[in-house]
Amino acid sequence: MLRVMSAPAPLLVRLVAHDRALLLRCAIAPTASRLSRRGWTALTHLGSTTVTVLAAGLPWFACCALHEASRLAMLTLVISHAGVQVLKRSAVRSRPAGRGDVAASIREPDRYSFPSGHATASMAVALAYGSVFPSVAGPLLLVALAVGFSRVRLGVHYPSDVVAGQLLAAATAGALTF
Repeated sequence: MLRVMSAPAPLLVRLVAHDRALLLRCAIAPTASRLSRRGWTALTHLGSTTVTVLAAGLPWFACCALHEASRLAMLTLVISHAGVQVLKRSAVRSRPAGRGDVAASIREPDRYSFPSGHATASMAVALAYGSVFPSVAGPLLLVALAVGFSRVRLGVHYPSDVVAGQLLAAATAGALTF
């Protein structure tokens, strides 16, 4: 007698389930204090277009190493952002609120989730400045990682969206610095 065994779930299905479970553990509770929500919101805005373009571009007019860091930050930011837009339009992954997983605690910038533009932008700027000024690389990376986590915490991205964005920024920065 032939015995049919149920096949294990494909790897992608299992990863999506783990991604969703991690999101549900990390997302801010609806009962969280107003102060907590404001703090996470302020942190997440450090990865916004306005903040990252200003952080990358304002030192452009300075001299020497600061100008070089600004040039590298702008280039990394623009190239990685182009990659984000291509991936978002290719993957067309709905945001967690769109799938009913959690309620977003902030306004979602667009309807696509993968990869996180905020996580990409903050990591791109952090890696560019950190490569030129190694003494501040650690704190900059911590801020970029916190921005990425805030996207999950506020319910606008899955953890894999954030990791993919951060890896895209790292690959871009790596390609430009070597």
